[in-house]
Amino acid sequence: MERQRRCWEPNLCLFREMDCEFSITRRVEFPETDMAGLVHFSNYFRYMEAAEHAFYRSIGLSVATLENEGKIGLPRVHASCDYLGPLHFEDKVEVRLVVEKITRRSVTYGFYIRRLEPAPKMEAARGRVTVVAVRRQSDGRLEAVALPDGFRSKLESAGSLRPAQAARPGPKHQMDDKQ
Repeated sequence: MERQRRCWEPNLCLFREMDCEFSITRRVEFPETDMAGLVHFSNYFRYMEAAEHAFYRSIGLSVATLENEGKIGLPRVHASCDYLGPLHFEDKVEVRLVVEKITRRSVTYGFYIRRLEPAPKMEAARGRVTVVAVRRQSDGRLEAVALPDGFRSKLESAGSLRPAQAARPGPKHQMDDKQ
C-alpha cells in the first residue's frame, strides 16, 4: 500500500505528516443548529467524539469494554476547537481524526472538520483532544494509569505508531455514517 501525505488544499497542507487517519462522513441534522441556522459550537465536540468512537470500533475497541473489563476510563484532560467557517443544516461533513501522539498514559487526537457539500468544499474547524487512562480508586479519586496493553497495541497497529511519535503518514481508515 502506498503511503502518502493527505492534504485538503493542494497549496495549503493542513496536516503535518501523521501516522493514522480515520474519517467519518455525516449530514448536519436540524437539532444541531441554532436560531441562525448554524451548527451550534458545542456540536463540533460531539462530532469529534463520534469520530473517536467510530475509530475505536473500526479497530475492534470500545470505550464501554475498556471500562467494563479493567475499570479503566479515558477522560479528556484537554479539548479545544478553532472555528474557521460555518456549517448549516443538511451540509455533508467529513470529520477526520488523526492520532497525533501516544504516551505511556495518554493519547492525543487531532480533528479536522470540513464541509463536502454543498460546494465549495470548506474547512470548518480544527480541534484537539487528549485523553488519559485512569482507574477509580476505592475513595472515588481517579488515578492516572498506563494505557492497557491491548488498547495500546490496537492503536499502534492501526497506524504503525510508536509511543510518543507521529512521524510517518499511515493508513487512512474510512467509514461512512449517515449520508
